Amino acid sequence: MLGLILTIIIVGLIAGLLARVIVPGKQSMSIGTTIVIGIVGSFVGGFLGYLLFGKDAADGLLQPSGIIGSIIGAIIVLLVWTRVGGRRSINQ
Repeated sequence: MLGLILTIIIVGLIAGLLARVIVPGKQSMSIGTTIVIGIVGSFVGGFLGYLLFGKDAADGLLQPSGIIGSIIGAIIVLLVWTRVGGRRSINQ
């Protein structure tokens, strides 16, 4: 169980960092937020992969296609995060 949690955190960190490198613009967020974006991106990528290809975790948790899906999902989540976060400013 502990190994699974550490794997999720490490894959989330890698996916979040790669998403931050790929998405243009400044993202001022902590390493914790980067990990959360990567983990949420993994779920988004896994869901999209299941919808498109019909594969799920029963086919293996750690696969190259799953890692690529995690990165794609993290990019999607980061784009949504930056677009929604940019609208929080208060106009006076």
